[in-house]
Amino acid sequence: MSDATPLPPAAPIKGRGTPVRIAHRFEMQTRELEDDGWGALEEQVLDGQRGAAVATELIEEQARTLINRNDSPDVPFDHAINPYRGCEHGCIYCYARPNHGYLNLSPGLDFETKIVAKMNAAECLRAELGKPGHRPSPINIGSATDAYQPLERRLGLTRALLEILVACRHPYTIITKSAGIERDIDLLSQSAARNEVGVFVSITTLDPWLARTLEPRAAAPHRRLQAVRRLAEAGIPVAVNVAPIIPFLNEPEIERIAQAAAEAGARSLHYTVLRLPWEVAPLFREWLQTHVPDRAARVMARVQELRGGKDYDADFRHRMRGQGPWAELIRQRIDKAAARNGLSRKSPQLDEHHFVAPSRDTAQGSLF
Repeated sequence: MSDATPLPPAAPIKGRGTPVRIAHRFEMQTRELEDDGWGALEEQVLDGQRGAAVATELIEEQARTLINRNDSPDVPFDHAINPYRGCEHGCIYCYARPNHGYLNLSPGLDFETKIVAKMNAAECLRAELGKPGHRPSPINIGSATDAYQPLERRLGLTRALLEILVACRHPYTIITKSAGIERDIDLLSQSAARNEVGVFVSITTLDPWLARTLEPRAAAPHRRLQAVRRLAEAGIPVAVNVAPIIPFLNEPEIERIAQAAAEAGARSLHYTVLRLPWEVAPLFREWLQTHVPDRAARVMARVQELRGGKDYDADFRHRMRGQGPWAELIRQRIDKAAARNGLSRKSPQLDEHHFVAPSRDTAQGSLF
């Protein structure tokens, strides 16, 4: 998909990151809207009404496997679990959006309204942990889509996974931007007492308007800070991710976010810069033109400076941090902000030595 691929303008939908059902890159056919001069294109709307709310659709799935293996050198974990595909938070910048194309769904509006839930996630995890060859290195939960997105309140898939990990004394980490993680402090504190868990809360901005626009159904900034505080008070090691850093949008807030994180009890500070792979680039460009048109050109010019002149560069050497003088400046600002506020720049080293595999009866089910 070209850096210059345009998207037609569309009315924003309240509570959604994008109103656009952009075609995914695997589609064999594409459709273009054309104005016939009667104003019909201007009245073009999604789901019947301009700006009308779009309901979330739950798609239940029986997964065959759950633990994904990772060999990317710039990702600090070997194993990952995502109980959901798609994310109702609707973050416009989400690098996982293109994955919905594998389901023949749009990385745009479908990604945040058609959520696939792995209903047998706990059974899969129990079976995979019980395999003789399983190595108990830390498993990350929520690396692609948030494990505490709104549907989790009803389905409880993530809590069921935590119950197994805690019982098996398996180390794990969690990445989230939801205050819903507070529900599971009872389980997390058990793992924390044994140095078997680390939590990373992503705080993109402290500006309520920007958060609501960038991440429409994620927790408000003050609620994320409250979650950091409550986790820390329970003895759970919690880090803050300033992620993603977007030039001229949340980039000026780096130092303020670091200070707020430290005051809330975070132990370490981490970051990534904006990533715009595949269909994310045109979606983000459309968002800029809709919400911050006065800054759109400046933002994209600086993003391309960080990416060697392109919207995105997937090279592992600088995929997460960018390259060039602006990338170096961001790194220095993060390091100095962390040092000023007593925050580490390292991830926790978790205990991997007390794993107890599920019993065979537990893994396969007992007749008695």
